[in-house]
Amino acid sequence: MRQLLLVIACALALAACGKSSPADSAESLAANPDRLKEVMRQCKADRAKIGEATCSAASLAWRKRFMGDGKPRYSPQPGHEG
Repeated sequence: MRQLLLVIACALALAACGKSSPADSAESLAANPDRLKEVMRQCKADRAKIGEATCSAASLAWRKRFMGDGKPRYSPQPGHEG
């Protein structure tokens, strides 16, 4: 019984040590400009502390907000030249 508890405790400890996914995804940061600015500021100050995954998500969100989704916003009607 004691060995079983030890094995379970070790398994739980190892599971807790697993790398978690970043709390801020590119989509959530793009939707929240105030949070995006804060994360970008933190990444600039100490990228190692914030984490590469979060800073990469922030960079992607910044590009998405600036460049859009890649689709043109305006398409003139065929035959209607300005």
